[in-house]
Amino acid sequence: MKKLGIFIIVISGFLFLLYGLGYTDGKSINEKEKEILLNNLVGMRIEEVENYCKKIDIKLEIEYEYSTTVDENIVISQDIASGEIVSSGDVVKVVVSKGNISVSVYQEYKVNELGKVPIMMYHGIVDMKSSDTEYRGGNVDKDGYNRTVEAFRNDLEFYYQKGYRMIKLEDYVNGIIDVELGKSPIILTFDDGNENNFKVLGEENGELIIDPNCAVGVLEEFKKKYPDYGVTATFFVNSGLFGQEEYNDKILKWLVDNGYDIGNHTMTHVDFTKIDINKTKEEVGGLYQILDGIIPNEYVNIIALPFGSPYKSNHDNYSTILNGEFNGKVYQTQAALRVGWEAEVSCFDIEFTPTFLKRIRAYDNGGEEFDIEMNFKILDNNKYISDGDVNTVVALEGDKNKISSNDREVILY
Repeated sequence: MKKLGIFIIVISGFLFLLYGLGYTDGKSINEKEKEILLNNLVGMRIEEVENYCKKIDIKLEIEYEYSTTVDENIVISQDIASGEIVSSGDVVKVVVSKGNISVSVYQEYKVNELGKVPIMMYHGIVDMKSSDTEYRGGNVDKDGYNRTVEAFRNDLEFYYQKGYRMIKLEDYVNGIIDVELGKSPIILTFDDGNENNFKVLGEENGELIIDPNCAVGVLEEFKKKYPDYGVTATFFVNSGLFGQEEYNDKILKWLVDNGYDIGNHTMTHVDFTKIDINKTKEEVGGLYQILDGIIPNEYVNIIALPFGSPYKSNHDNYSTILNGEFNGKVYQTQAALRVGWEAEVSCFDIEFTPTFLKRIRAYDNGGEEFDIEMNFKILDNNKYISDGDVNTVVALEGDKNKISSNDREVILY
């Protein structure tokens, strides 16, 4: 009994010593006291948030944006959720409302949400230097349907520096353009499912190893380089998908899990002017069924027309491209892309026709025949410029009659 008492005294003394030194479970008592649950900052005035953060000794980073729904100087969002544990020295980022946008701001940024939107058409991205091709400006083939990886990187840099930000093709079709104030939307598409669009070098711990010089490898590079770029693209595939049988299913799933979309490019890259209606159903419906078997409900019901055929929307096969039945399953195509040559109208324009959309061929032709240089010079004068609010459509007073009816607030200036 005496020994037990001595033992308790020794242990108590030891714990008291630890407490005195300020350590329990590897942390000082002072550190534990500074760990708190973060309050909900949304809806607070920024001055109140500044005082609160100072009081609990955490750093505050503030970003301002215009808002039609939140009053000026009120917090719209926070990057650390309320109820999360924060410690002394942590950083919380908040977005604060600048209030409604005034007409002078629209004028300053030349906001025009009836402007043109470029839908860029790419095919292969070839891992070679532009100087090693037989053609100009990074074109790998005579017509420039395939680009060098060097040229592709330059294209992406060019779009970004020109003030373009990527959006999903499906969002554009559905009238959703979420781009910051003063910036312009751009859409990237890739046809044919070339291996060099998504080249797998192997697997490591169950994760695909992506060639950094394939299209997706470069896109992921720019996703890190410019977090505000909104990097995304839609890949239109044939029955061979990405030509890598061992990895095809995993590639499709990786793409949709990482912010990209998959669309229909027909089973065999067929020319619709050379087949009948039954064959059309097979080509379109068959590809949808392949995608249904791998990524059900996760692909887009959009088709990129091979060769741009049948060239006219009144062709006998066209209605079957859009709606049909194959092997007992009904399919419906929401939008169709032509080969095209120039930017498309805004999705808020009365002339917007999602089932017959034009694209820009991404190639270099010395500023002629609607190449990248020529198209973006034209766009300098008529491009879509965002007001930063996905719920409103802002245009010039004189364009009032060009706006299609929609459920968004229309603001004219």
